Amino acid sequence: MASPRARTPLAEQVDELLADGGPLPIVAAGDPVLRRPAEPFDGQLEPALLTRFVQALRLTMHAAPGVGLAAPQVGVGLRIAVVEDPAPVPEEVREARGRVPLPFRVLVNPSYDAVGTGRAAFYEGCLSVPGWQAVVARHAEVRLRALDERGQAVDEVLSGWPARIVQHETDHLEGTLYLDRAEPRSLSSNDAMAHRWNQPTPERAARALGFELP
Repeated sequence: MASPRARTPLAEQVDELLADGGPLPIVAAGDPVLRRPAEPFDGQLEPALLTRFVQALRLTMHAAPGVGLAAPQVGVGLRIAVVEDPAPVPEEVREARGRVPLPFRVLVNPSYDAVGTGRAAFYEGCLSVPGWQAVVARHAEVRLRALDERGQAVDEVLSGWPARIVQHETDHLEGTLYLDRAEPRSLSSNDAMAHRWNQPTPERAARALGFELP
């Protein structure tokens, strides 16, 4: 008779993390877990624990609030992320940024490739870098490959803001923060964003702060 599979250290970590219930603490920049490539998911969490962990990630994302959250952002070095964006924005923002609704989904071991050569640059922030935003030029369209929480293949092309969200969260799983890709001169506090740079595009900020857009 085969012996049961021993619980992995990551399973013990996740079980302990979930013990208190409610939103999980979000790890801030400076913690090494955000700078290490996450471990590919290969059954380290049994199905029931994976389900609980995904539910906790979604709860935490909503509570923050945010439109994506990767496992390393709660201190767990696994290649798992959740994304969801109801896109409650004015029509001019929707048109300028391609910000359309992105239904909730779980991304397990995701990767992306550029589709075409188009680039789009917009301000973006991160739950692990609270209080700041910066302009990041990203692929305008990407092909996403991943598994969902049931192990079913995900293979789709995304554009606009959904493509940006997927790139941001997948980067987290590589140990990359959005600041690594950002235009340094664009870095702005949330207060500056609210009072100066809340236009649909960053063109005005680029002129005033002295940086170029693609």
